[in-house]
Amino acid sequence: MRGSLTASSMGGTAANGHSDWFRTLAVKTAFYSGRPLTFTIAVAIVLIWAVTGPVFNYSDTWQLVINTGTTIVTFLMVFLIQATQNRDTTAVQLKLDELILTGKARNLMVAVEELSDEDLDLLKKQIKMRGERALEKSNA
Repeated sequence: MRGSLTASSMGGTAANGHSDWFRTLAVKTAFYSGRPLTFTIAVAIVLIWAVTGPVFNYSDTWQLVINTGTTIVTFLMVFLIQATQNRDTTAVQLKLDELILTGKARNLMVAVEELSDEDLDLLKKQIKMRGERALEKSNA
């Protein structure tokens, strides 16, 4: 098992090209968006926008600036955070499956959420096959 999953310096697998940049972006965006500094910056932007209201006579353009900015950020964040959530859910399910199947998880499962999507799929298939074999043994 471990031989088929090569580890990188970050605990995941070696970069696999075109999809790795999105995984990295999604994980880092989810991490940084939940930091106190990020929240503070967002509050500061809203306060600056609110304070400039009288300067721009509360114009439609003034309102459009905050509406457009928040809509774009929200739209993009939905996809990035959902990608991260999907990976985390898959990792938790794999860990639970490992515990159910063996009663004792392998060390590989400790950082499974950092594996590439391809390696997560491979693990999922391996655990499914182990489950099917265990079911066959119990029925025999």
